[in-house]
Amino acid sequence: MNVVKPMRLAVVILGALAVVACGEKPRSPVGLAKPSLVTVAVGGGDGAGSRSWDGVVEAVRQAVLSAQTTGRISAMSVDVNDAVAEGAVLLRLTGVEQQAGVDTARAQLKAAEAVLVEAESRFSRSTELVGRQLVSRADHDLARAARDSASAARDASAAQLRQAEQQAAYTVVRAPFAGLIATRDVEPGEAVAPGQRLLSLYAPGALRVEVQVPQVDGAAIRAAGAAQVLLADGRRLAARSVTVYPSADPLTHTVTVRVQLPALEGAPAPGMTATVLFPLPGVTGAVRIPAATLVQRGEVSAVYVVTDTGVTLRQLRLGERLGEQVQVLAGLQGDERIAVDPVAATQWLVTQHQGGAAHE
Repeated sequence: MNVVKPMRLAVVILGALAVVACGEKPRSPVGLAKPSLVTVAVGGGDGAGSRSWDGVVEAVRQAVLSAQTTGRISAMSVDVNDAVAEGAVLLRLTGVEQQAGVDTARAQLKAAEAVLVEAESRFSRSTELVGRQLVSRADHDLARAARDSASAARDASAAQLRQAEQQAAYTVVRAPFAGLIATRDVEPGEAVAPGQRLLSLYAPGALRVEVQVPQVDGAAIRAAGAAQVLLADGRRLAARSVTVYPSADPLTHTVTVRVQLPALEGAPAPGMTATVLFPLPGVTGAVRIPAATLVQRGEVSAVYVVTDTGVTLRQLRLGERLGEQVQVLAGLQGDERIAVDPVAATQWLVTQHQGGAAHE
């Protein structure tokens, strides 16, 4: 039994690559058996004539909840991935200072109301007496001014009470809409200050993808008004709508494009990446092949091209990877077939090489 050394296999592979590097298609060995390999046809697919950019999936309705008053976390009612209803209590803060402010403002309002009652009574008596010419007009004007001042003080105290009650209400954080808790950034017992991030949530269902495209392509994308979204799991979706921002970023010279996703089951989570393909005029679509068919030799990428008379290793120039497929910019034509299993193709070549050596 003949044993093929690894050096002989390397010679076969490097020899095939050398022929391709010279710009010629390798000629199939004469007299070899027809390859019995599983193959796949090379094709352009749906992405022909399109240009793609990567973006991030985000929820159309999302919110970051921050502290609006000082306090310490006294209770946490939710955790990450919990579903909450609109208005549901998410967490509570200690509210000793806030409640004290409410009590103080309420007491000040009562005092202001008592002063107003007395001022109105004095003004009423003054009005009666001035009609009987028992009080001077000047004293009557002073009574009116005292009444108006007391009324204004009462209104100011009522406003302070509403402000204090609002500060107390901030100690209870509620869900602004029904959704899922995405992140939880605080723990029970932790002290927080106004502006500190507490939670984030989003409404599942309505999703979109935002991508940054060169400003020169913005007008063409706006005119096309269509796009396809390739998710990380390989699913390809037609966008519901495409919105191109009217202005470009002066630093990066890019335009933001917002792509609305259709409703679907098993929707991607916000924050995941997705590839968006826009049909653009004048763009030639590159052929695509399964990434699993590639043979990597250092920085050289190649595939086994299968014909009726043999198998050859063809060097390729690759483009972008789209899910489980990769674009081929040069090295293949749309009417060719490639081996699905590179290992099986290598074994077939070794077997044929052994047969040719024994025949010689």
